Amino acid sequence: MSLTELFKTKTVFSLEVFPPKKSSPTEAILPTLKRLQSINPDFISVTLGAGGTAHCDGTVEIANLIQNKLDIPAVAHVPGLYQTQEQVLALLDRLDSINVKNILALRGDKIPGKEPVGVFNHANELVKFVHENRPDFSIASACYPNCHTEAPDFVDDITHLKEKVDAGADHLISQLFFDNQAFYDFKEKTEIAGIHVPIEAGIMPCTNKNQIERITQISGVPIPKKFAAIMDRYQNSKEAMLDAGIAFAVDQIIDLVSQGVDGIHLYTMNKSKIAKRIWDETQSVFEASNLSKQTENA
Repeated sequence: MSLTELFKTKTVFSLEVFPPKKSSPTEAILPTLKRLQSINPDFISVTLGAGGTAHCDGTVEIANLIQNKLDIPAVAHVPGLYQTQEQVLALLDRLDSINVKNILALRGDKIPGKEPVGVFNHANELVKFVHENRPDFSIASACYPNCHTEAPDFVDDITHLKEKVDAGADHLISQLFFDNQAFYDFKEKTEIAGIHVPIEAGIMPCTNKNQIERITQISGVPIPKKFAAIMDRYQNSKEAMLDAGIAFAVDQIIDLVSQGVDGIHLYTMNKSKIAKRIWDETQSVFEASNLSKQTENA
C-alpha cells in the first residue's frame, strides 16, 4: 500500500530522524532505530542537509536500514537548491536500488556564502521534475502553519503550496508548531485554495528551553503563552522540563487526532525514549481513531 493510500485507512503516525555526525558511523543510529521500531510507525523520514548530494551517503544508508532491516517504509529528504538535475536523478536511482520510493521534496535551506545551483530554486520545480522523471516515486512536501518566513503573507505562501501540490506532491508534512489553532486556521486556508491532499501535523517535543528558543528563532514559529509559562516555571529542572515538554506534545497530539487530523509526524531529534513515551500516552487515541475510520469505510 502506498503512503497516500494509507491516509485513507487510518490516522498516520510517523517519525523523523537525522544521520549521526560525520565523526560517527552510520550504524551508531541503529539502537535508536530499533527502539523506534517498537512503536511500529507508519513510516520514518530521514533528513538530508541542504548541501544535497555531497552529504547524502548517511541518509541513503539509514533509509536502507529502515526500509530493509526494520521493514518500515522509509522517506528520504531530497533538497534541491544545491543539486543539479543529474545529481537528483542519481540520488533517486540510489534510493530506487534499495527499494525506497518515498521522498520529501524540499527547496532546502540557503547556505550563507554558497550560491544555489539555479535549477531548483523553489520546491515546486523539484516536485515537478521528480514527478515527470520518476512517476513511480511518492512525493511529499513541506507546509508551514505559521507561514513560511520568506513569504510576505499567507496568500503568497498558500499560492506556492498549491503550486507544489499541482506539480505532483501527494501529501504534505507541516513544520513544527505549538499552537493547534494555527494549524486549524492553516487547514481552512488550504481547503479554500483547493488543496485536498493529506496534511500531517509536525510535532516536536521540546524538553530544553535553549533548544526551543533556538528552533523558534530559526523557524519563526511563535511560542504561545501556555508553553512560555511552562518554560519559565521548569527551565531550571531538567526532569520537570522533560515531563512538561512531553505532556505538552501529548496534549497537542490528542487534540489534533480528536479533530480528525490526517496524521502526526513526530520530530524525534533521535531521542527514541521520548518518542516511545509519547506513543505510549497516545496509542489508544490513534487506535480509537483508526477503528472509527474503518467503520466509516466499511
